[in-house]
Amino acid sequence: MTSRDDLIASLSSDLAPVKPVGRVELWAYGWLLASAFYVVAIIHLMGPVRPEAIAQLTSQMRFLGEMLIGATAIVLLALGAFRSSVPGLSYWGISGAGIALMSVWIGLFLVGLEWPALEPSMSGKRHYCVIETFLYAVPPVLLAFFILRRFYPLNTTRIAATVCLAAGMLPALYMQIACMYIPAHILKFHVVPGLAVAALGAGLALLATRRSRNSRNNP
Repeated sequence: MTSRDDLIASLSSDLAPVKPVGRVELWAYGWLLASAFYVVAIIHLMGPVRPEAIAQLTSQMRFLGEMLIGATAIVLLALGAFRSSVPGLSYWGISGAGIALMSVWIGLFLVGLEWPALEPSMSGKRHYCVIETFLYAVPPVLLAFFILRRFYPLNTTRIAATVCLAAGMLPALYMQIACMYIPAHILKFHVVPGLAVAALGAGLALLATRRSRNSRNNP
């Protein structure tokens, strides 16, 4: 037996079968459903939603369009993040479409500073919505990190930023129904906290990656 065969045999002697983790898309949809259910439930638990919001969804097509664009962006971002955690799966198209739609969604509020989709109103005002938006994203982020560990994420910083952006925008999206509709308020107190979740998640992932590299290089 050659030295090469000896090396292969020694490396493979302790290997054990790896249990398949299943289709990553199913994990992504499961995470989305669980996170959306949690966000909606906790927001309703902590206070009433804007009384006229449901009627506005059915009567104001631009408002409905904003909600659909935001929801689609979140779904695409989640799918992109989960797919990118498995080496070899394509994700750039999905993630790129999610980021593009998220930019459009945020851009609609910038347009709304002059031409709002709804008549600006204080109806539904939640005094701590900025804190709610940030805190309600934390459990979905933790759940996503727990699930993604089952796969083989390589670029953890990018994956963390993408999945945290999806998680941060879930409460931001539902705050369009739960809180008052004033575009400047939405941008400052709903969107910015969601973006902060993405930035914080990416920063923590980057820090963890650097610490892991340092510990390997300096045993």
